[in-house]
Amino acid sequence: MLMQNNHAFDNAEKTLEALHAGQSLSSLFVSSAAEPVAAGKAICWEGDKANHLFQVEEGVVRLHRIIGEGRRVITAFHFAGDLIGASLQNDFLFTAEAVTECKIRRISRKSFHEEVARSNALGPAYISLLCQEAAAAHEQMVLLSKKNAEERLCSFIVKLASRRNPQPRQGLLRVPMNRQDIADHLGLTIETVSRTITKLASRNIVVPEGRHDLRIVNLGRLVQLSGDADDFSEDSCHRVNLH
Repeated sequence: MLMQNNHAFDNAEKTLEALHAGQSLSSLFVSSAAEPVAAGKAICWEGDKANHLFQVEEGVVRLHRIIGEGRRVITAFHFAGDLIGASLQNDFLFTAEAVTECKIRRISRKSFHEEVARSNALGPAYISLLCQEAAAAHEQMVLLSKKNAEERLCSFIVKLASRRNPQPRQGLLRVPMNRQDIADHLGLTIETVSRTITKLASRNIVVPEGRHDLRIVNLGRLVQLSGDADDFSEDSCHRVNLH
């Protein structure tokens, strides 16, 4: 019994350490002043020296690159609490722009790595963050290379719903980015995005309400159409909070 109690105590300590580690990277930015960024304004530019890391305190930020003939590819969206630039070493590989009115905090890369090196908790948290970024990049690669237009859009809506708090009315999801942003993120044309939303609405799965709201009428069907139904069992669908 004593050994069981000791194990329970050890597990509790590890849980507290894990929680602390998960919050520690964010704590490095607390002493930095919050900087307002107007919608559409850049936070950093592709090709610039990556001298700072950024944390989104409020709002939504898009990361994009310009490829042949001036085409824009949005590689990711970041929300409140997310860090930008953690995996970089020398230059920014993207331009980060505010989608909405934002507040961001910054820390010098030198200070960030010095703090990580000094702390037993920050090292594992940093590695975890890098693993999450690698997993997200792999997920985006699969989405663009293997999924059709409907699967891409459904995957995007499910993912957005899983991490954002919807409006108070049941099933209403706020979508801060416009359809061109969504198209550039999913490797589609804006016309295809609009047609696919209309198709989903005609089947009473997702219904647009205004410019930036989607009402998710049939979450289960939406998940099935995303092509990731195995990842969203009935037991795990609670992660998509639509109440």
